[in-house]
Formats: sequence, structure tokens, C-alpha cells
Amino acid sequence: MLAKQTNAQDGQRTTLSIDGMRRLNRAKKVFQIEALAIETMRQSIDENFSEAVGLLLTMQGNLIVTGIGKAGLIGKKIAATLASTGTPSHFVHPSEAVHGDLGRFQASDLVLVLSNSGETDEITRLLPTLRSATAGIISITSKPESTLAKASDIVLRIPENDEACSHKLAPTTSTTAMLAMGDALALVVSDERGFAASDFARFHPGGALGTKLKLVDDVMRPIEECRVAEVNATIRDVIVKVAKPGRRTGAVMLINEQGELVGLFTDSDLARLLEKRDDSVLDMPISNFISAKFLSVASGSRLPLALSIIADRKISELPVLDNSNRPLGLIDITDVLSYIEHADPEPVLTEPSVIKLFPS
Repeated sequence: MLAKQTNAQDGQRTTLSIDGMRRLNRAKKVFQIEALAIETMRQSIDENFSEAVGLLLTMQGNLIVTGIGKAGLIGKKIAATLASTGTPSHFVHPSEAVHGDLGRFQASDLVLVLSNSGETDEITRLLPTLRSATAGIISITSKPESTLAKASDIVLRIPENDEACSHKLAPTTSTTAMLAMGDALALVVSDERGFAASDFARFHPGGALGTKLKLVDDVMRPIEECRVAEVNATIRDVIVKVAKPGRRTGAVMLINEQGELVGLFTDSDLARLLEKRDDSVLDMPISNFISAKFLSVASGSRLPLALSIIADRKISELPVLDNSNRPLGLIDITDVLSYIEHADPEPVLTEPSVIKLFPS
């Protein structure tokens, strides 16, 4: 038997089998159970969380995260999130800890221990050593009377909701709650530290995120590597005097007496003049032939903005200017091809003042 279900995104009706409907309803039930756990945690979060944040802000060493099984996997993700948002952190497996990795724990370190029951053997046997060898223990558990909770300086309690598994056995609801608690801890600490997008960019130089956070200053050719000439020079003088070793940019940036950028003379401009086979033009002022209408971007702008300008306007060179319209460098399309695949096709232009069209 088939049933109809409306697609919420496009309003179309999709034909589903009874089995298909049952599977979707079961998935929705899982979402509901896990969402309830997070909502319960949102309503019950207490001063312990604030105290944990305070400990992390004042700790002198690293935050070492540990846990086993599914809780350990969540712990690895929490450690990674902490590290990427400004809190030095790494994960140590409890079984490896008792075989030498306890040497990673220093007196200035804090420990974050994840265990739903708080009675896991691999965890509880570590507690005496962790108590004596570190600056303190923060636990994430659903059992406030457990061995782990009693050994902890601060307990971040997660709800005792049923697991979403049909048998109420597979760690699902509990690990979702652990993950949400860890994310909250990492992000609140990050906010308290004043961790900025520029800090985040230092830890994420690769991939789509790295491209999104990168500045134009990071990829432009600095002014020392660009071809720059005075606007009143002749074409011949410019060609002779601005030659640069290595790969050259596709345009000469022309400046006035104040050092402000007033135009571009591109390789295409030169090619059009040479096609006329009139050598006399080479001794004319280059200002007669420059591209006086050009786009530029301000120093400190995000790279996706520059990539969108280059793509939308189909240009090959984009000058980078300081606040006084003096060139600091040039983005040449050949230098950013590798970034284009990671670029946001529709970047949010939150900095409209960084784009300038000359003449205005």
C-alpha cells in the first residue's frame, strides 16, 4: 500500500510505501526523544556550568578529555571543538592512560571525564591518580551519586532520559546530551575569552572554512612584487622600468604624486595598442590609455568577497588599497584559482565600504 506525504520544501506530494512512512515516523521519534533530552538540560542547567567555565578560563595547563566507548568518541569531538575555539585541549583514551599515557597529565591540567553511568571500570580506576596528579576533575554524567561524580570537583549533569534505541540500550540520547553540553562549554568559554573570527581563522587555514575566513592580504601579491608606475610616464618607460622577475601580474597599477591608485594598464590594453602597429603611441603618456574605471577592495576584507567580485565582473586583477587609496598589493586571478572551488557562490557582503569603483 502507498501513502502520500507532502514535501515541506517544495510543496510536492511524494508517494511513500507503508514501510517508508514507518521509517520516517521512527526517525522523527528518535529526534523527539533526543530533542527532549536537550530541552530538559536547557531548563535544568545550573551554577555548576558557570563554575566549570570559570575553571577553564583560569586553568594554567590543558584540558584533557577522557571517556570510553561512545562517550569517548563524543569526548574526542568535544576536545577538537575546544582546541579549535581557543581552549588548549586533547583527548586521552582511559585504557591507554593506564599503559603510559598518564604521563600526559600535568599538575596544571584539568580533566573532563565523560561517562553516563559514572561507574565505568576503565574510568573509575583512573580517578585516584587524576585527583592527585591534576588541577581538578569536571565530569559529564547522568548519575550525581556515582563514583565519578563524587570524585569530581564539578559535575555537569545530563538528564536520565531513555535512550532512543528501541531496546533503550544503545547510547544515543545520552551521547547527544553529552555532545550538546560539551559544545555549550566550549563555546561559552570561547566567548568569554573574546575569541574572534581572526583567531578562528588561524586554526582553520584549509578547506571551505579556511577560504571563508582568509583575508585578501593573505593571498594578494604584495606591492613589492607588483608592477607600479607613475601615471604621467610614457608607455615605453612603463614597459621598460616596471619589469619584474618571475610570474608577473596582468596589470600595471598607476599612481599619482600622492601615491594614490588612479588607474590600471592591463596586458590587454597593451595588446590592443600593439595591434595598431603604430610605434608612436609608445611615447605617449600612459594616462591616455589606462583603464580608469576599476574595482578595488580594502585591506582587511575577506577573500570570498574578492573572489565574488572577480567572478561577477569577469576581471583578472583586483587591487588591494589602504584607507588612503594607496595600493598595498594586487590579487591576480592566477593566484586564487585554487580558492575558487571553496568559495561561497553568494557571499554575504557585510562590508560594503570595502568595495570601490573608480572613478566614483
